[in-house]
Amino acid sequence: MDEKKAAILGEIPRLRRYARSLLRDRDSADDLVQDCLERALLRLESWQTGESPRRWLFTIMHHLFIDQMRKVNRRGEAAILPLDANEAQAVPAEQAENAASREIIDALQAISPDRRAALVMVAIEGFSYAEAANILGVPAGTLMSRIARGREELRGLLDDTARRRSIRIVEK
Repeated sequence: MDEKKAAILGEIPRLRRYARSLLRDRDSADDLVQDCLERALLRLESWQTGESPRRWLFTIMHHLFIDQMRKVNRRGEAAILPLDANEAQAVPAEQAENAASREIIDALQAISPDRRAALVMVAIEGFSYAEAANILGVPAGTLMSRIARGREELRGLLDDTARRRSIRIVEK
């Protein structure tokens, strides 16, 4: 039993990263991770020994996220919160890589949650298409479509950002 708990604890950084990519709010993301861990510990017997807990935990977290979004939509509250002031970049980036990274993160946060979840699962978390489709509870074709549309949307947002950066304001 302790081995299982240790394996679950090892996945917390990945769970936090995924939760933050979904919710864009540190506190809400931490709450989602806590709910996920609580549910996992209550249902520890459903995790098959010898398997990595990663896919199991991500599936639990995604289901909790979907449930949370449904509750928010029923209540009519804002579903996704803006970044906190302390999470915003306090000092302008001095290196092009930092600015580019910030633009990519901002663009990723601007796309729809379904597409963002699919992209994060495959491109950042390293799940295969089949694993990600299983975790998200969608057919593989739907996952691939979401990834393709998400990439297209990201390219559009990043191209627009690059164009805005290249425009110089000239005052007379």
